Amino acid sequence: MNHLLLVLVFVFTLFSQLCFSQEDAGADIVVTIENVLTDGGQVYAALHTAETFMQSQGIDFVVAEGKKGALIMSFEGVEPGTYAIMVMHDLNGNNQMDFDSNGMPVESYGMSGKDMHMGPPTFEAAKFEVTGQDQELRIRF
Repeated sequence: MNHLLLVLVFVFTLFSQLCFSQEDAGADIVVTIENVLTDGGQVYAALHTAETFMQSQGIDFVVAEGKKGALIMSFEGVEPGTYAIMVMHDLNGNNQMDFDSNGMPVESYGMSGKDMHMGPPTFEAAKFEVTGQDQELRIRF
């Protein structure tokens, strides 16, 4: 009986080690949205490839309730590659960016990258590399 118990403990320990030692698929990207100006509405963050940038919802997106200050959002299991993140604060709940009569956005938005150029966002300015390691990004409205 003692031998059976010892074998069971050994098998359970080996099985546990194998299960917990397997790496998760992809990396987690934690995004801190800085300077959310108002409470209310929804903040949308979309993960894009070059093919989906400014064309769709992206390959993944997360939504959070708008809260003044800083907001943390995350993407989990992102495979290695080149990506960009776009964020917008939809204050009026119409699920789209609103513009004034001369084409300027009236709702807060931001994107990954450090280039703060004028004009429409570009993938080149917003891109970053995912290599398999978890990352933390900051995006300022």
